[in-house]
Amino acid sequence: MKRVFTLVLGLLAFGATAQDFKPFKVNTSLGFAKPGGAGSSGGILFAVEPKYSLNDQLEVGLRMEGAIMGRAVEVNGELDGAEIKLAGSYVLTGNYFFTVSQFRPYAGVGVGLYSTGGVGGGSNSNVDLEASRKLGAMGRVGFKYGHLNVAAEYNYVPSTKYTVNLNNTTAAAAKSQNSYIGIKLGVDIGGGWYE
Repeated sequence: MKRVFTLVLGLLAFGATAQDFKPFKVNTSLGFAKPGGAGSSGGILFAVEPKYSLNDQLEVGLRMEGAIMGRAVEVNGELDGAEIKLAGSYVLTGNYFFTVSQFRPYAGVGVGLYSTGGVGGGSNSNVDLEASRKLGAMGRVGFKYGHLNVAAEYNYVPSTKYTVNLNNTTAAAAKSQNSYIGIKLGVDIGGGWYE
């Protein structure tokens, strides 16, 4: 009986120390997005991510992000123009914090649904790649200091590929890369340490 009582007290003590902060928060971020591929151009991104802390070092969330950037089109391996379009995503995320102090470096991963805007070719062809939805993954590193959050993320999204007809006669392979890097600065609303 003593062992059971000791075990129960130990679990209660662990539970009391494991919740040093308020578990629910919402992160809002702005930043820079840069798609892969030659001829692409960077743009801005904005994100909202509700998160719930399972313990002092592990949190889960749902990142909803929009990125406005210039994705390029390649036809038969050659650059054929670029267009600025909005790409969006809904990604389930998990972050692991390496410390439990005010300064908290972390690493995280995520998986979810990405939507890509359609992209048209340039003057060399009349190629139009349609908008699509793809499963993708995300990896991130960053740090939090109080409610301030700084992160770098790599979003892996499979390329959009089509076989198209140039001038209604010649078949060609058209491709646009969808993966992008995001650098963001954000603020957590809610959460924080208990007094």
